[in-house]
Amino acid sequence: MTDNNIIKMYTGDNVPLEMHKARVVQKLNLPDIDKRFEAITEAGNNTFLLNNRDVYLDMLTDSGVNAMSDRQQAAMMIADDSYAGSETFARLENKIKDIFNMDLFLPTHQGRASENIISRTMVKSGSVIPMNYHFTTTKAHIVENGGTVEEIYNDEALKINSTYPFKGNINLEKLQNLIDEHGANNIPFVRIEAGTNLIGGQPVSLSNMRQVRKICDKYGIKIVFDASLLQDNLYFNKCREEICKDMSIKEITHAISEISDIIYFSARKLGNARGGGICTDDQDLYYKMRELLPLYEGFLTYGGMSVREMEAITVGLEETMDLNMINQGPQFIAYMVEELKKKGIPVVTPPGGLGCHVDAMAFLDHVPQTKYPAGALAAAFYIASGIRGMERGTLSEQRDEDGNETISNMELLRLAMPRRVFTLSQVKYAVDRLSWLYDNRKLIGGLEFTEEPRVLRFFFGKLKADSNWQSKLVDKFKEDFGNSL
Repeated sequence: MTDNNIIKMYTGDNVPLEMHKARVVQKLNLPDIDKRFEAITEAGNNTFLLNNRDVYLDMLTDSGVNAMSDRQQAAMMIADDSYAGSETFARLENKIKDIFNMDLFLPTHQGRASENIISRTMVKSGSVIPMNYHFTTTKAHIVENGGTVEEIYNDEALKINSTYPFKGNINLEKLQNLIDEHGANNIPFVRIEAGTNLIGGQPVSLSNMRQVRKICDKYGIKIVFDASLLQDNLYFNKCREEICKDMSIKEITHAISEISDIIYFSARKLGNARGGGICTDDQDLYYKMRELLPLYEGFLTYGGMSVREMEAITVGLEETMDLNMINQGPQFIAYMVEELKKKGIPVVTPPGGLGCHVDAMAFLDHVPQTKYPAGALAAAFYIASGIRGMERGTLSEQRDEDGNETISNMELLRLAMPRRVFTLSQVKYAVDRLSWLYDNRKLIGGLEFTEEPRVLRFFFGKLKADSNWQSKLVDKFKEDFGNSL
């Protein structure tokens, strides 16, 4: 397969070519370094708590911050705001059936709302949920309902440097061993996440999903597929997997649907709007989940979403079937990863979806994990650049029942790449400032909590530097850059 928006320049460089033009722009602000130091200090060294007015490039997440198309904006004007039975819902429901080949759909306000409903319906005390890798909110909902998460990733998954194309694959031997150990009756479903978020946005292959399906069929175990990062995963299926090369994007989507009993998604990622949903062909599970929708979300035909957003999601899902739309994110990420590799900066390879992932454990090999190196790197990178990234490491875990720290398998600074948002010059700026930071990495120290919430602490916990390393970093920046921002 040839990507027709990867072009070779006369100079010999390969660069991603945007298949869109900017017609609406939003002004950005780049504060000076003293203001950046002040802002991150006030935010408790938690990039989630920064005010966006103090951020130049927001690479915190790809959730709810992707650019809408002109067709999505236009569709929002025809929204039917009836509380019940609206035509807007009918259009979205029909598009869900077309894309996923499933007849039953429940709208929710976002992906974690879907996780809440699925967990309350299917998880009970003693349940064991195998998955290729957990996501923070997924694990929290499962644990809240008495279950435990078992990660059965393949051997390549945690290797920072790898050429393995599908690091999100499930280890089939580990799955079988879990079934033998716990019994199929205690495993209500296997969760497969498209583009494993916490280990670098790494995809899962269609072949692996089919093998998982065979094992689950043998024991009567359901498969729940998290499609939030499906569009990136579809791109990698098409580009990297032999059996998918001659399939259309919609055909690959239908093949994934055939494997799944339940598909849920965050439309803040899949669909480039704000909402979510659950779809299935299992009537028994549908009716059980439907009872919870009015309790936690809203009526059955809006589920907590704005009807304008629902119209945008309908168009966004249709556009997700267009290769020239879904390849923008992965190709810009790959460009950034390759540029950082040239400068010797440790990054997760092969490039995945969602964003560029910097290996904070190698970047800051002098900072122990109990001092949250990924969080420290996120704070340092903001000081150096005004760019907001996200910690994906030990800080994103939570303590065990005895209060002991849960050490993460990886320490990553995630620099998300919202789709169709940033220009190539902005990506180059991010690479430049990260290169400077790498050359001065020994100045960076660790962090320690001053306010630590019990659950999902990375969202609103506050930390402080364990020394005056941030002041030293500011002084070095001024020495090297003078009055430049």
